[in-house]
Amino acid sequence: MAGKKYANALKLVDRTKRYTVADACGLLPRTKISTKTDETVRVAVRLGVNPKHADQMVRGAAVMPHGTGKSIRVLVIAKGDKAKDAQDAGADHVGAEDMIDKIAKESWFEFDSMVATPDMMGLVGKIGRVLGPRGLMPNPKVGTVTPDVGKAVRELKAGRVEFRVEKAGIVHAPIGKVSFGGQKLAENLRSILDLLVKLKPSSAKGTYMKSIVVSTTHGPGIKVDPAEVMAAAAKV
Repeated sequence: MAGKKYANALKLVDRTKRYTVADACGLLPRTKISTKTDETVRVAVRLGVNPKHADQMVRGAAVMPHGTGKSIRVLVIAKGDKAKDAQDAGADHVGAEDMIDKIAKESWFEFDSMVATPDMMGLVGKIGRVLGPRGLMPNPKVGTVTPDVGKAVRELKAGRVEFRVEKAGIVHAPIGKVSFGGQKLAENLRSILDLLVKLKPSSAKGTYMKSIVVSTTHGPGIKVDPAEVMAAAAKV
């Protein structure tokens, strides 16, 4: 049955066409396969960069105007007034040595993102080996190492998406749920694509955005026109 649904969804997509952001996102809800779950929509962007070179590493964080449809559990490593700021902003867990010990000794990972104040990074670094592979290590480039932990927590809760280019030069990121509808998905997609354009390394030569594909969890990929994206981002 799933195979038939996929085949039917595939018929809706012109595989030879590169859609505008608006048209691609408008088509997405019609290509979902599951009728029981609200499928996540993701984007995959292939960039003309070589991540092996430090000056061509593209990473950042985009705040989705309409959130991601997912509840994010945030752990903040801070003390004193900063810890209170984090609690007031809605952090799920706040602590310092106690939380670091809990992770190290109990392999506790009941959180999706970690935020830390700069003065706490020496402490966080002690468990860097277990945080790194899980993508949980705080980083100033994506705003998770910051003195303004309250702002970071609010943005993460509102739907901030962190991303980094993989070895093959591809950036993967969620942009929402099928139930958002075409317009909200398009606005979320624009926010991350515009940021990727701004983050283009000066050392990157040739075509920067080589391909952009959006898809639901189980649905077929829909190609987006990189030229339209670059032109739109230049006007922002």
